[in-house]
Amino acid sequence: MSPPNGHSINSIDAPADDNEDSEPLIKSDAAVSPQCCSARLNLAVLMFFGFSVVYGLRVNLSVAMVAMVNNTDPTPAKNSSIVHACPLPSARGNTSDSFVQPDGVPQYPWDSETQGWLLGAFFFGYICTQIPGGYLAGHYGGSIFLGLGVLGTAALTLLTPLAAQMGSYWLFALRALEGFVEGVTFPAMTAMWARWAPPLERSRLMTLSGSGSSFGAFVALPLTGVISQALGWPAVFYICGGAGCLWAVFWFILVSDDPRTHRRISKEERDYIINSIGTQGTGHGWSVPVLQMLLSVPLWAIIITQMCSNWSYYTLLTSLPTYMDNILHFDLKSNSFLSAVPYLGGMLVSLLSAVAADSLIERRVLSVTAVRKLFTFTGLLFPAVFLAAVGYAGCSHVLAVTFLTLSMAIGGISAPGVFINQLDIAPRYAGFLLGITNTFGTIPGIVAPIVTGYFTEDHTLSGWRTVFCVAAAINVGGAFFYTIFGRGEIQPWAVTEEERAEAESRRSRSIST
Repeated sequence: MSPPNGHSINSIDAPADDNEDSEPLIKSDAAVSPQCCSARLNLAVLMFFGFSVVYGLRVNLSVAMVAMVNNTDPTPAKNSSIVHACPLPSARGNTSDSFVQPDGVPQYPWDSETQGWLLGAFFFGYICTQIPGGYLAGHYGGSIFLGLGVLGTAALTLLTPLAAQMGSYWLFALRALEGFVEGVTFPAMTAMWARWAPPLERSRLMTLSGSGSSFGAFVALPLTGVISQALGWPAVFYICGGAGCLWAVFWFILVSDDPRTHRRISKEERDYIINSIGTQGTGHGWSVPVLQMLLSVPLWAIIITQMCSNWSYYTLLTSLPTYMDNILHFDLKSNSFLSAVPYLGGMLVSLLSAVAADSLIERRVLSVTAVRKLFTFTGLLFPAVFLAAVGYAGCSHVLAVTFLTLSMAIGGISAPGVFINQLDIAPRYAGFLLGITNTFGTIPGIVAPIVTGYFTEDHTLSGWRTVFCVAAAINVGGAFFYTIFGRGEIQPWAVTEEERAEAESRRSRSIST
């Protein structure tokens, strides 16, 4: 949509469906502030490291669990034998399945079902604060909620060894509380970008900041394995928790909610951001059109698609180290490293895809809607193919790791698709919308580890094949659903009466001249 006289692309000049592909997003004579070394890029980098910490805090239990239990299942009877789905490597053929910990470090006899509940506990709390966090961040600004979310989660992580010693119920409660505190972080991030991200840079800035989650998983998974073996699994939670507290110090010192109040931003950049975003970059106040949102088909397209995508993502995030241990029999260091490799691929592909998406929109090769659908469909369909192939890789270490890596890497293509679509359809309410979509998107995080625990109770190849094929089928369903119902333009319910009146006034002046 053309912003006459320097107005934002979010100005409402006509129905979006009629002119989305016919008008440039920003006038050619508008001053575009360079992104290099800018305040908005610095914000994205700081968010990147923040979400690296967030995901480190989230996934460290997945690998540490392998070291925390003294066996994958309760200790068998002395005269019984363990039947492995795949043959043990010669180096482990005569050793116990438990990982030796330094003296004095406790281990626990948790079975697969208990482990599944503990790995899913985080999401029971995480789901509760998505919508309230998005609503409050949209009204007050997101920096305080993002900072406190990371700081609170980090502080609680320091208590993990104590909670585990007290029992599995206490650890479940602590992990749920961590999720409760961390639940505000992603909605707060989106609320901040509604005020900070120029429309032509949304894909790059949001994907860069959000890709910290993949980087955090990539770093935390191998480090967790190394630390667990060298220092004992409790050290994992002390180190990760300390890193989160340190990051929070820099966040509260350097960050501002709005470019208007940032102390170190240049006037050129501030004017560019404010003019390009326009009135949609302001807070939404206390009033939110909830009924219209619930009846919005484009919003439900985001919700359903994110639920489908998150099923496979959370299945791998929480259960991949267990698969590497129980089926492929990698030692803890190899396990944690190989579990991390797919996340590096996903991060790199997502960043490249974001640049490509913004370029297609800026050059007007495709509309915003077409770009979001293209990247979402590609980023969900092809990973599903490789995910299903993992189930049929059998005991081949090379094939299994290759297919998993390809699935996660290609999945990064969807990052500039459905996952930033809230900013397209309702910039002012983007934080609140992400709270809604993430609430539904967290349901797979609760259910998937539990379902995986039931499917793989006997640690058979057929059980894990079911896990991967179910995840792949759900992914495919999401790809087609979004392709049919997804949209990339501002929805009518996201436009205020004042904006409509202003657009009508401009339209009248244009006709009269």
